[in-house]
Amino acid sequence: MTRSSNEPVHIIGGGLAGSEAAWQLAQAGIAVTLHEMRPLRETAAHKTDGYAELVCSNSFRSDDKDHNAVGLMHEEMRRLGSLVMRSADANQVPAGGALAVDRDGFSDAVTAALKSQPLITLERGEIAVPPDDWNNVIIATGPLTSPDLAASIAQRTGEQALAFFDAIAPIVHRDSIDMEQAWFQSRYDKVGPGGTGADYINCPMSREQYDAFVDSLIAGEKTDFKDWEAKTPYFDGCLPIEVMAERGRETLRHGPMKPFGLTNPRAPDVKPYAVVQLRQDNKLGTLFNMVGFQTKLKYGAQADIFRAIPGLQNAEFARLGGLHRNTFLNSPKLLDSVLRLKANPKWRFAGQITGCEGYVESAAIGLLAARFTAAERRGETLSPPPPTTAHGALLAHITGGHIDAIDPGPSSFQPMNINFGLFPPLAEPAAFDKDGRKFGRGSAKNLAKKTAMSQRALADLAAWSGMSQADAAE
Repeated sequence: MTRSSNEPVHIIGGGLAGSEAAWQLAQAGIAVTLHEMRPLRETAAHKTDGYAELVCSNSFRSDDKDHNAVGLMHEEMRRLGSLVMRSADANQVPAGGALAVDRDGFSDAVTAALKSQPLITLERGEIAVPPDDWNNVIIATGPLTSPDLAASIAQRTGEQALAFFDAIAPIVHRDSIDMEQAWFQSRYDKVGPGGTGADYINCPMSREQYDAFVDSLIAGEKTDFKDWEAKTPYFDGCLPIEVMAERGRETLRHGPMKPFGLTNPRAPDVKPYAVVQLRQDNKLGTLFNMVGFQTKLKYGAQADIFRAIPGLQNAEFARLGGLHRNTFLNSPKLLDSVLRLKANPKWRFAGQITGCEGYVESAAIGLLAARFTAAERRGETLSPPPPTTAHGALLAHITGGHIDAIDPGPSSFQPMNINFGLFPPLAEPAAFDKDGRKFGRGSAKNLAKKTAMSQRALADLAAWSGMSQADAAE
């Protein structure tokens, strides 16, 4: 449908998805009104009124575009002119092979860009029900959708949205960490953007210390749930550390506390049984977050248990861990292939509310929602990106299967990070060095496969976006 160029697209939610969507639309010459309820109405997790505030980790995860699906998504977004990636690159902090950012600098950069764009109008205040005369709406309210808007969505969809808990890891003041016990090293000494190969602080544990730590986690006092929250499931990619401990005594040392690829320089011949890693959280290097230590332990229990970790006995916490409620749609049933609500095509959805997981994934779906909207406003049809691309693979997960036509019971749809398991297989096996050398956790065959999938993705993205590969790389 074609709309007057004077009529703005309304975007609800100023997180990563909403901010990216607003930027993409403005770059396409379309006026936008971006609605953000903070600070007039706060959430349980946000601390500022900035756009694209990071409320959990400060990591955008791997930046390896050749061998990692999220790194590939980074590269695709860069080639599509992403504001989120531009701001992340400008505010990166050392993090081994990952792209981590100064969270305040990142949010400030996104906020400044939005304010400087004349086609974007920023409005503060909660939108409980989008007015019927708004002909183009993108709902990008993320995991912390307000109860009133969630109720409005449920009324339009005819069913309740699903919900789970997402957990926040503690942040420690760098100068309170005992570096006589801890050391700097990235796993397998891997060098990443802005890093040196020694970007994580590592705190080693013996078997006895690890066993005592697991016992403390299991016994520690936990946050109480309200009755209506008690049966809400967790997302497996962000489990509270004590929940992981309850699933088996060895779970943590094969998860966030794995000792592999790390050597204590003070005892190179003694391999630690487990290792706690901390990653730089701000540009100044004064704050480090505990990797994988999202938790629902009460604050007092957190401080006592985490200070039993060697090197953290005097830890001062800039922020302790916590939980926030995360709401998402049964998107394969409710949304069409271009993210419109089937029951009301004026509404599009973007970000975590669609059932993607992760900062980068949320922003990528915001980017796509904006491009679909822009094409619609021009009276054109934009096909979804090929499923061979990271954007297309994630979109296919959100809008594709997961509806069991035989079983009329609850949907099996769950949030997902981008991963190569969502991509179609290669038509031909990738050539590789047959000596079978190992590279960290990947064999030469596996790495060659991922490289080929990444190369295919970027070529197909260039064709979909109407750019030559040479233009796209600029």
